[in-house]
Amino acid sequence: TMRNTLLKMLAAMMCALTAYADVVPVQNFDLEKMAGKWYMSGFASNAQWFVNFKSTMKMGTAVITPTEGGDVDLSYATLNADGSCWRMTHLAKKTDTPGRFTFHSQVWNNDNDMRIADAVYNEYAVVHTIKTKEGVSQVLNKLYTRSPEVSEDLKLKFTQFSLDSGILSDNIVFFPTNAECPEA
Repeated sequence: TMRNTLLKMLAAMMCALTAYADVVPVQNFDLEKMAGKWYMSGFASNAQWFVNFKSTMKMGTAVITPTEGGDVDLSYATLNADGSCWRMTHLAKKTDTPGRFTFHSQVWNNDNDMRIADAVYNEYAVVHTIKTKEGVSQVLNKLYTRSPEVSEDLKLKFTQFSLDSGILSDNIVFFPTNAECPEA
């Protein structure tokens, strides 16, 4: 019927809107408490690169270092199967909104709008990043944890957050634990 068609169209439009609904950074964001080492325990994205590689990806580490000016040095490391290390660093610039940072990735040639969406600083942080390249935006959610073990509660919380930001359930992944790269 006409009514059903309209309802379906409305539902589709609502989904499209919620996919980029503004994720607001966590209240009373505290950069100093974000500092230190985190395990990258979960990723969620509908981006094609992630869909292609998610089954081979492993847990890595992220080190967050606040700068004097309130920006963030991000350094990532993941140990590869052959014993080599994949490393990447970014300087994320603060914005007028506490908990929201922006950076351009030279490696991927994209602009990143990163928000700390949720955090219990001594346990976990949920990082929501909108990556834009050549006018196309994609969402990548990351679950950072202070320990390599992730509780069921936290998995549920991250899964729900990712579904709410338009990620398909198949594209929400928790990584197997992995040996760590030697300190650089």
